[in-house]
Amino acid sequence: MLKLLVRLYLLIILAYAGAILVIPDTIVSIFSGRYSAYNLDMAKGVQSLLVQQFRQAPRAQWPAVAAELNGRFAPIEIKLLTLDQAKLSGAERQRLLIGQNVVRLGDWGFYQTALAPIADGWLVSLYNPPDPLDINVLSWGVTVLIGAALLGCMLLWVWPHWRDLERLKNTARRLGRGHLSERTQISAHSNIGELARVFDTMAGDLERHLNQQRELLNAVSHELRTPLTRLDFGLVLLFDEVPAASRKRLMELVGHVRELDELVLELLSYGRLENAEQLRERVEVSLPELLDSVLGSFAEELDSREVAWEVHFDAAVSRFVLDPRLTARAVQNLVRNAMRYCDARLRLQVSLEADGGCRLSVEDDGIGIPPAERERIFQPFYRLDRSRDRSTGGFGLGLAISRRAIEGQGGTLTVEPSALGGAQFVIRLPAG
Repeated sequence: MLKLLVRLYLLIILAYAGAILVIPDTIVSIFSGRYSAYNLDMAKGVQSLLVQQFRQAPRAQWPAVAAELNGRFAPIEIKLLTLDQAKLSGAERQRLLIGQNVVRLGDWGFYQTALAPIADGWLVSLYNPPDPLDINVLSWGVTVLIGAALLGCMLLWVWPHWRDLERLKNTARRLGRGHLSERTQISAHSNIGELARVFDTMAGDLERHLNQQRELLNAVSHELRTPLTRLDFGLVLLFDEVPAASRKRLMELVGHVRELDELVLELLSYGRLENAEQLRERVEVSLPELLDSVLGSFAEELDSREVAWEVHFDAAVSRFVLDPRLTARAVQNLVRNAMRYCDARLRLQVSLEADGGCRLSVEDDGIGIPPAERERIFQPFYRLDRSRDRSTGGFGLGLAISRRAIEGQGGTLTVEPSALGGAQFVIRLPAG
């Protein structure tokens, strides 16, 4: 908002300065005839007195009269000139030859030089010099004070808008962080009262729809778990009662049931992380110990597949403040994803960034991710075409859950090419 105020003020000041420079000259040039007539009337009295002083003295004394008048009228300059010395235009010469006075306009339409004929090609010049420095400074001071008054008026006018727009912005930010009950609380008499009312209505509708969606998801998920558990238990009990030839098929059915149960658990996890920022905790943990506990659950599978896995730690970031539960969940999903697609190598690196944040990367030597897909893979249930077969497993929720878990801590999760040849998932967590 401050930037908007500064821009508006600079625009007004530039427009004001441009108007002062351009408009007076334009008006004077358009109405030059009227300004000339006005200034001739204003100067004719002084010019008549000057001409009378010269005509009452012999011509030989005119220079002395001019010098005396010049001293008496200072700082106005009185000069005795011939027609040729005055550098006249054709129109000015014609007026002076027929006995009429001439004025030359200066700034703001006031005359700068007034010329009056005396006799026999002689004329007297009345010249107004420029204003002295102190007067110019005072004039510019008036302009600065006018600009300050404009700024004060703008501040008085902008402040209520600024206050209400800041409140609207903060409300929108808190809504984005999951505080769905937030409202602007802006008066209907505010200049943006109508906008605030529409925003609050939208926020109420959004809260209602999201709550309904969340309640439906939780209800369906919980309701599905009960029959799935019963079905799993019943199929296992049937194992000894069916013929040996059918047992393989029965175990496949058990596997499908358990896969559905796992999907329900993932859905519940994804729904709970919708407001991860409200659920997070900030504690200082030992990163080596945290990652060791995460990787320990995969060690047997990695060894059985003969996958070479490496862990690199920066000693400067051995302890860091984060949410251990959310971070562990995100790393588990990333390691599991890397295991699905790696060929023979998997690497995990932890380092300290220049701003004091923590950088944690998980990379593999697998098939990689095309640039066009690197943002879409974080969408729920989105899976690359080449990974839709059941050999890779997964439901397309792991990466979406990981991103929510990291962003809930104020961090970011992105994917980049890996030096190993596959994909590199990078977690960045802010300091403190």
